[in-house]
Amino acid sequence: MAKAGKAQKSAARSERLSAALRENLKRRRQQAKGREQGRERAGDRAEHGETPAPEAGSEAQNPDFRRNRGRE
Repeated sequence: MAKAGKAQKSAARSERLSAALRENLKRRRQQAKGREQGRERAGDRAEHGETPAPEAGSEAQNPDFRRNRGRE
């Protein structure tokens, strides 16, 4: 009878993981859609003569904390 309990626990765990993966996929799709819409809006502003805001990953905004920066 202990094996039946293990099988139920395994099935329940599998269901939870599947649900979590589905939710994660939905969230990531929404994020990608939002990023794409942001790029489109930035492109529209550039066409109208406005300067787009710098992206979050640009090096100009973020300080460089690398130990060996090299010669740039």
